[in-house]
Parts: sequence; structure tokens; C-alpha cells
Amino acid sequence: MIILGTNSIKDTGYDVANSARFENSSSDYLNRTPSSASNRKTFTFSFWVKRTKLGTNDTIYNVRPDSNGANRLSFHSTTDTFRIALEPIGKYIFTTRKFRDVSAWYHIVAAFDTTQGTASDRVKIYINGVQEGSLVKGDGGAATYPDQDSDLDINTTNVINLGRDLETSSDFIDMYLAEFVFIDGQQLAPDQFGEFDEDSGIWKPIDVSGLTFGTNGFYLDFENSGSLGADVSGNGNNFTVNNLTSDDQVIDTPTNNFATLNPLDNYWSNGTLSNGNLTFLSDTSNVTYIPSTIGVNSGKWYWEVEFDAKSGGSDSPVIGITSTQPTAGNQQLGYFPNDWGYSGYSPSFYINNNTETSYGSSYTTNDIIGVALDLDNNKLYFSKNGTWQNSGDPTSGATGTGALSITDPSSTPLGFYFPAICYYNVSNTGTFNANFGSSAFSYTVPSGYYALNTKNLAEYG
Repeated sequence: MIILGTNSIKDTGYDVANSARFENSSSDYLNRTPSSASNRKTFTFSFWVKRTKLGTNDTIYNVRPDSNGANRLSFHSTTDTFRIALEPIGKYIFTTRKFRDVSAWYHIVAAFDTTQGTASDRVKIYINGVQEGSLVKGDGGAATYPDQDSDLDINTTNVINLGRDLETSSDFIDMYLAEFVFIDGQQLAPDQFGEFDEDSGIWKPIDVSGLTFGTNGFYLDFENSGSLGADVSGNGNNFTVNNLTSDDQVIDTPTNNFATLNPLDNYWSNGTLSNGNLTFLSDTSNVTYIPSTIGVNSGKWYWEVEFDAKSGGSDSPVIGITSTQPTAGNQQLGYFPNDWGYSGYSPSFYINNNTETSYGSSYTTNDIIGVALDLDNNKLYFSKNGTWQNSGDPTSGATGTGALSITDPSSTPLGFYFPAICYYNVSNTGTFNANFGSSAFSYTVPSGYYALNTKNLAEYG
């Protein structure tokens, strides 16, 4: 979870323009078969990931030379640790660190050099610029490293998969992936790919275009929406795209991290997230309620939510803000004094402190609700398909024309407000698509309001 004032880099110096959004349910992956083998002892992987699901076998890189097993870089399903599995030679290296922050971008470097005399120098793992010092085999025993001078099955002529496990032809990844680099012939340190921000101390990307990539090296920057597997290293080692589309190119990157819906705050675990944690499907076991990964306590913010579908019966969506953590399954958005929600139920209303008050027009499937949150004046506005409800004017400042007046966030239990979505008809399901600015908004953003991302938090929060 990101809170205003943290994980924010105002001036990055180098900007990553795009990432690719991979979805298990869409069977998204990239593949390439090198025309020749190259250095099988020394090479380096560097990539940035933002996970969207936990407890899954997310196989990021995979080569499987034969039936003896695969070579994997992946997250483990039961531990959420990062692992390197060299199955043909029976060597396994796991982190003890768990990767469970779905609001964060992680930078991972896996650097190999089997010519090294010290076993632990033959495979090094760095996370956000720092070498992992506690590596294990997976069962808690000591990590097992390749023998000195051994040739590995990586950097061969076997097919490479990014985003899929070759052994099962499944285990597709659920994550955003950015700046994927493979260096053929060098074991590099992380300072070739990133640096610590001098103001915040946060690890951030640097320009890698000047690196020597080697014969089979490649650099995927995902900036060509029509060819997300394009190699921009100069080598032309392009990957074939499978099921990814131009819609999977997004601007949520390590240098500008956008809000998503937060599976770690998926209360009562009765909703399903997809589409990079931007699409939310409720279920019928209880009221379904989920906030975002970014909370704010100052500034002016805008986002949109489309009520995309329902399975039947009455409309029961609520879209708004929360500063409370529910404790029971019957507590919908608006139940508490520090929640405000705009309901699409006919007749429409806003709900706060478990009290319904007539408000605006009802909305239904395919309607888009805009939310303008003014925390400079503690006002809240909603629009339906571009029309501000209650004749609201988000640019009216302290006057608050047509606004809902909300509690100053400093007086709320959390001290911040989070965008939130709720569906309270437990007989049916509802589907929502949230947009916090990583895709183009459907309607004009009010003057002075900003999308929920880390650059804007640093600049305008």
C-alpha cells in the first residue's frame, strides 16, 4: 500500500515509458528461439516486476532443454519467494525474502558466472540494488550452486519463454513487466541498471541502452504497442508475441507507479481481480468491498470507474472513498462516518455513516462514474458519463458548488482516503473497471486535478 509522501520520486532523471501487462487468464507470453548458442557460463538478467496476484507459480523466464527439467526464474506458489531453478543439474536457489507487496515495483538482477571459484559468486541475486545474502534451496536447506566452469542450459538454442512455464505449458504470469534485459557474456552488478535516488533513497532505473548486450542479449522496453516483443538492444533478437495486445501496453512503470485495486485489502476475500488488478468481479457470498493501493491526505485527485456488468436483479454498485477498515461482512462502502459512496441503485443516493441521502441520477451497466476528490477543501464530487451530479463544479474550491463535504483526513482513523468500490447485492455479481490514469480517461479531467500515481503524489500531494 502506498501512502502520500512515500514511494514517490519527483524527478527521476530517466523515465521508463511503458510496461507490459501479463494476465494468466489470457495465456499471455513471449517466446524466442536463438539461432545459435553463446556463452553458457556467464550472463545477467535484469527486469522490473509489479505483481498482481500472490500464491501462484509466476514463471517469468523459462528454458527447458529436455525431459530432465526446466531452467526457471520465477516466484514460488507457496512462499512467494523468488527462485532460480536449474533442474537439469539439480541446483536450486531461493530467496528467503517474500514478494507480497502488490503496490510496488521490484527490480531483480540474477547474475551468473560459473567460472568463479567461490560457489556463492556463481549465481547472485539482487533486489532493488542490494544483494540477497540469505539464499536457500527451497526446503530451508542451503542453496545449491552450479559446479565451477559448468555450462548451463541457459543461452542455448532451446526455445525461451517469458511469462510461461514450458514444462506444463501453463503457469502464466500475473504481473506488470518492464525493462527486461539479458546480457550475454557478463556478470553485471545492479548499478548497471539502476541507482539510488539521492533525495528519497529509493532504487530507480537508469538508461541501459548503452550496455554491451552480447550476441544473444536483448532489451525489451515494451514501447512498441504493435510488437511488444521487439528487442531494442540493436541485436534484433525479437520475441514472438502470444495473446498480448496493444491494450496490454501501459504507462504504469517503475518511474511512475499508478494505483490499482488492492488484493491485500480485498475484504472477506470474496471478489476476483483481473486486468492488472483494475477489473473487479464481486461474488454472492457477502457484500464485496475493495479499496485502492494509493491513499491520499492532501491535493486534488481524479479517477474513473465503469460499472461494467451485473449478473441480474437490481443494480447495487457503490463507488467512492474510504478511510475505514471494515470488520464484518455486512459493512458496505458508506457504512462508516468516514466513508462516502455514490450508489447506482434507483432511486440514487449517496451513503455516509450508514445513512442514505438522495443524490444525482441512478447509473447502471456501461456507465462511467468520475470521482473528483478535493482534499485542499475537503470536498467530493461525482460525475456520470461526464456530467457532474448535483450540478457540481470541482473547480469551485472552498465554495464547493454541488459537493459532498467530507471529514478532514487528519481526523479519520487511517488519516488518508482511498478510492473504493463496493457491490452489496449478494444475490448477484457486479463487475467494475477502475482507471486511475494508467489508461486514457474517458472524460475531461477537471482543471487542477491529477491521476493517482507516484509522480503526481510527489508533485501535487
